[in-house]
Amino acid sequence: MNDALRQVVQEQTQWQSQLPWVTLALLALPLVLAAWRLKVFPSVWWTLILGISLLASVIAIFFPDFLIVAVGVDVILIAAAGIDFLWLYLNTNRGIEVTRSIPRTCSLGVPLNSELTVENRTPLTLIGNVRDDLPDNFESKPDQHVLRLPPMGRMTARRKLKPGSRGAFALEHVFLRFSSPLKLWVRHLRLDLHNQLNVYPDMKQLSEYALLARTNRLSLIGVRKTRRVGQDNEFERLRDYTRDDNYRHIDWRSTARRRKLTVRQFQNDQSQRVVFLLDCGRMMTNRRNGYTLLDHALNSTLMMAYVALSQGDAVGMLCFSDTIHSYIPPRGGSSQINRLIQAGFDQFPRLVESRYDQAFLYLSSHCKRRSLVVLTTNVIDEVNASAVVDYLGNINGQHLPLGVLLRDREMFDAADSPDGEPFQMYRAAAAADILLWRDQVLKDLEHRGVLVVDAFPDELTAPLVNQYLEVKAKHLL
Repeated sequence: MNDALRQVVQEQTQWQSQLPWVTLALLALPLVLAAWRLKVFPSVWWTLILGISLLASVIAIFFPDFLIVAVGVDVILIAAAGIDFLWLYLNTNRGIEVTRSIPRTCSLGVPLNSELTVENRTPLTLIGNVRDDLPDNFESKPDQHVLRLPPMGRMTARRKLKPGSRGAFALEHVFLRFSSPLKLWVRHLRLDLHNQLNVYPDMKQLSEYALLARTNRLSLIGVRKTRRVGQDNEFERLRDYTRDDNYRHIDWRSTARRRKLTVRQFQNDQSQRVVFLLDCGRMMTNRRNGYTLLDHALNSTLMMAYVALSQGDAVGMLCFSDTIHSYIPPRGGSSQINRLIQAGFDQFPRLVESRYDQAFLYLSSHCKRRSLVVLTTNVIDEVNASAVVDYLGNINGQHLPLGVLLRDREMFDAADSPDGEPFQMYRAAAAADILLWRDQVLKDLEHRGVLVVDAFPDELTAPLVNQYLEVKAKHLL
């Protein structure tokens, strides 16, 4: 009889000793469910809570009389965690409004202001962080903001965004993180908030050119003053005399009448056409100063287009890789530069082989009138180099071809500065051999009657504009 009673007592004690562990399991089960379904996660304070419950359960094993205390501790912890969880979830489930203020357009590499306004219409003081959406290749300062909003409060978070690539981007979400009053839970919210942001090439250079052109200081950006062959005799207008004007063009009658030096301005050759062929294939994927070769080429192309439009010429553009991506027919007028920007700002280099045959076939069928055809590309192997030479040489006569070939600065640096190590010597010899081959490609283009601009990507704008002005000055079109 005593053995049977002893066995019953042992079984009951064993079951009671498991009770704290069962309670602990019930305490941890909501963590998994909340994280899975409601995006509410335990905070670091849960480590302390679980440690207290674990300690009470271990003590109850060795001291059965402590069992009631351990169960009581677990019940209190479960109740506190449950109330804390419900308070956080119910008060952040609605009543939070977020608005974003951001420009629709910006320029590549130019920081812009972005504002995020958070309104709290809940009875709970919101404590946590807020982070706005960040597109790829963008930099944000700061990355997130501390959030502490009293009931019915409002907060505006400001940040600086710096775009690192062109194109059309969508800001779609705002991410919020809230802590519960007892700091036991953290809830992550993702609110939908849509804004469109178009990143265009940096157009600051256009305004700088216009300012320097008005003050006759274009030499500051590397643009040479080209002497025109012959003289245009068609009178255009009278204007004020500037320091660099030819004194022979002074109109003395108008000067006497206005009591201010006045010169006659003659009309330049107008209605000529310039068509840009922009290679968007694998040859333009290399990077320089954080930008791809296509970024540098597009900036210089838009600069030359702006100069050509200011000279009265019609400008068009064709973007291609393995297919035709966009085509803007040649037109004049100040609004044409906006069409070119819209056609090129979302073009990116693709890892495909460029189809020069399709590009020049499309050009021949859509551009019949004689034009200055400017092909901007890069040559790194014999296959694409022979295609560039052939197609540019074949249009000579119908059009005036201009090949813009971008240099690889690392290649030139390797060939110019070899040191005594064997590997560096071999590297310099290989770079020199490639540059000799490239120089032969340039000579082949010149022998075929093709104008050539050979420049580094970050120094392309001034040589390209100078070449265009030289074409105008020599009446090559």
